[in-house]
Amino acid sequence: MALRMKASMFVGLFLLSLAWKAWAKVQVNMEDRVEVFLGDTAQITCMFTVSDSPDNVIIQWYMITKTNVRLRIYYGNSTMQVVDRGGQFTDKISVNGMGNSSEVVLTIRDVKLEDELEFICHVNGMSVGSKEGRTMLRVFASPDRPIITGEESGISVSNENPSKMGSCEAKNGYPRPNITWYRDQSSLQNTPGEVSVVTLVTKVSSGLYTVQSDLHLNVVKEDKDSFFYCEVSYLVPGGTKMTESNKINITVYYPTTSLDVWVESPKGSVKEGDTVEVHCRADGNPQPPFTFMHNMEELKSEPNVLVLKDVTRQSNGNITCTALDLDTYEETLGQTELFVDYLDPAVLIPKDTHVMAQGEELMATCNALSSLPTHTVWFKKGKKVAEGHTLTLKDAVFDMAGTYVCVVKVPSLEGLETTGSLRVFVQGRPEIKKSADPVQEVSPEKTQKLSCHARGYPTPVITWSSSDKSQVLKLSQRETEDEVLSVVSVKVTSDITAYCNASNEHGTVSVSFSLKAIVQTTSSALSTTVTTPLVPVTVVAPVTVTTVTPVTPPKRVKKEGSGVVIAVIIICILLLAILGSVLYFLYKKGKLPCGRSGKQDLTKPNKGGIVVEMKSDNTEEAVLLSVNGDKKPPSDQGDKYMYVQK
Repeated sequence: MALRMKASMFVGLFLLSLAWKAWAKVQVNMEDRVEVFLGDTAQITCMFTVSDSPDNVIIQWYMITKTNVRLRIYYGNSTMQVVDRGGQFTDKISVNGMGNSSEVVLTIRDVKLEDELEFICHVNGMSVGSKEGRTMLRVFASPDRPIITGEESGISVSNENPSKMGSCEAKNGYPRPNITWYRDQSSLQNTPGEVSVVTLVTKVSSGLYTVQSDLHLNVVKEDKDSFFYCEVSYLVPGGTKMTESNKINITVYYPTTSLDVWVESPKGSVKEGDTVEVHCRADGNPQPPFTFMHNMEELKSEPNVLVLKDVTRQSNGNITCTALDLDTYEETLGQTELFVDYLDPAVLIPKDTHVMAQGEELMATCNALSSLPTHTVWFKKGKKVAEGHTLTLKDAVFDMAGTYVCVVKVPSLEGLETTGSLRVFVQGRPEIKKSADPVQEVSPEKTQKLSCHARGYPTPVITWSSSDKSQVLKLSQRETEDEVLSVVSVKVTSDITAYCNASNEHGTVSVSFSLKAIVQTTSSALSTTVTTPLVPVTVVAPVTVTTVTPVTPPKRVKKEGSGVVIAVIIICILLLAILGSVLYFLYKKGKLPCGRSGKQDLTKPNKGGIVVEMKSDNTEEAVLLSVNGDKKPPSDQGDKYMYVQK
């Protein structure tokens, strides 16, 4: 019985021990992978729990090499941390975070491509056991932007096999990037006989990848307008990115099937005298050689341009362009029609000249033959006088005579115009243009120019005459078909009347010019000089002051006399009488000595003396007054002065 009880107790203790061991354990949680860019810092987290909270938990980190070898790189507990020496992570890793029910983080700095390995976190709970977790470190490098190049020589649609049309290259990517080709917005996949994509992958010494992709294609004519580009897709932490290259257009060669022929210049309608450029263009590539024919005649031309200079209405017709395919030797034709608008010279009725009598009526017409509607305008001396094909002149007068110009234009085509002229003469007795000043004043012995302007048809003949048979000198005469301008000069010695006579077969007219001779007369005045010595202050010599009476300028007086001139003469005589009275009064008072020269002899003492000299403007003689007031002739006066004391 006792033995049975002991056995039952042993079994119970054993089962209790097994249950404890089943509950007491270590748990470790880690991410499957950690992704970083090349050169960045990677952090691998190891989360663990220990059920029995032992005093010491040991953490160890391992890596799995490329050859599948397990190497420890770190171990430590709450009291110590040790990085294994001699490995690739010796100087670039660190671990932080220790304790129960906690986590530790392995930090790897400056990640390299060779660091892309599997890392193991081993947790040793001592009495409760150990456990480990695994994380894969993935490293990424984004490639450079792809570079695309196209085939420069061009591709023919006649090639039987796909031709290389471009190359795309992406450098320095990790992992290896992928390249996809696109035409416009559609991707191109390998298709036997149509599309072939050849890819070349190169791993450089740094471990990065360079991918080159060549596109081979059977091109069609429509590809001349297409754009091609490549797209590079590559992995990055947490996803995938794509980068597109520049777009290129390739040169496609294809045969000609049709031609386009047109008149490039001038734009719109063509008129006579223009230079015409006819262009020809094929729908093939490259452009084939062209041949131009005009009305079945082959013409020389530039590669695709035909130039026709100074075209006329005879240039109308068909222009044909022929293209020759140098591969198949097939000809392709294209054509256009050339029509040249024209305007013939103006036709006037009556033409050139027309003579009409005064009071008559004229109806003239002007038009020109044209391929387009015309419009006519009449001008005289640059001024518009009528509009339309007909010019009507009623009740003719001399003012209607002259040259009428008709201008015929094509309104719908600029530059297409012609002109004609009609000279109209109006018959009649001459007319003389009135002079602005028929009466003119002229100084004697001078010549005066006279002009006479007469008109009429036939052209008037101008003759000159004068009232006193004076000589009339003809200077110039300018004639037109119905007008004449005569200029003469007349020497005036007295009043004269000159006559201009204009005559033709219809009569004679005259006009007179009255020339008045003007006589110049000069009124004389006395010039009086008064010499008065000043009282000396610091000098003995006397100071002389001279006063001169202004002389009246000569006046022009008409020969036949005038009341105004007579009044002026009377006033001058009165002034002379007053002046003589003043001088006589001074003489009687004893204050006026008489002398000849009117100058004081400075060698003789002369104190308080006054010398008066009177001279006439019309004579060299001097009139001196004697002491008695009698007038002496110049011979009796001598050269001495008479001094009169105050």
